[in-house]
Amino acid sequence: MVDTSPLTSAVDHFADRLRAAPQSRLQRGAAAEALALAREFARWAQRIEDPGGAPREMPDAGMFAAADQITVAGRDLVVVLTDQAEVTRAVELVAEAQRRAGV
Repeated sequence: MVDTSPLTSAVDHFADRLRAAPQSRLQRGAAAEALALAREFARWAQRIEDPGGAPREMPDAGMFAAADQITVAGRDLVVVLTDQAEVTRAVELVAEAQRRAGV
């Protein structure tokens, strides 16, 4: 069994920081970083669930939805990961995105 709790914790922390960030920070790129990561996680989960299927892109629901989008995409990915190395890589991606977002 794969321990996905580090990924869940990392995603929740990033989402909490986004929710606490001022609008100006979201506008300066924090929301865009979160959306990019959410889209990457969504594509990753889709490739696992439906390897031959056409990927669907997560829509841009606006900067105030970025925290929710990263939470949803992260939780979707948690459900399908089967390798601890994948969990570690996903946690690293969250940390990188959070650093770039400045939150």
